[in-house]
Amino acid sequence: MAAKAEQVNELQKKSLEAAVQLAQLSIENTQRVIEIQVAVAKSLFEDSVNNAKALSGIKDPQEALQLRNRFAQNAAEKVFAGAREIAEVATRAQSQVSKLVGEQFTASSTEVLGTIQQLFKGLPIADAGTLNAIQHTLDTTRSAVEQLTRASSEAFQAFTQVQVPATAGKNRK
Repeated sequence: MAAKAEQVNELQKKSLEAAVQLAQLSIENTQRVIEIQVAVAKSLFEDSVNNAKALSGIKDPQEALQLRNRFAQNAAEKVFAGAREIAEVATRAQSQVSKLVGEQFTASSTEVLGTIQQLFKGLPIADAGTLNAIQHTLDTTRSAVEQLTRASSEAFQAFTQVQVPATAGKNRK
């Protein structure tokens, strides 16, 4: 019985480790998104100060309008570039989370099924037919879990391949 308690403790330990990895991944990606946002905001602020200085010296209204249009286009391009970077971070994060969750699900399922299999082997079942039926059920369940894991992993990867078009907003000149 102590061996079974150790197996359960090991499963819990691995689940905790995966949760810590997931939290760390979340923190790292959140930090990256914040860094991108701060860099874009800082750049836009510096540009607006420089633009205001440049506009204050212009006397011709037509030239001022052209300059404002260039500033607005430059600002829009910076915002879109920042948005693309954030989308890339999100896509990588989704892929990493999918991989981590898939690996954890597969490992946990395999270990749980192995533990159940060990439990049944330890029971005094005299009928070989019953033991074979239990083994067949466990093998079928393991196969179904593997197929489900593979299918969900492929579906999630296909989902993460759909990205925001990199040219969004650039064709408006």
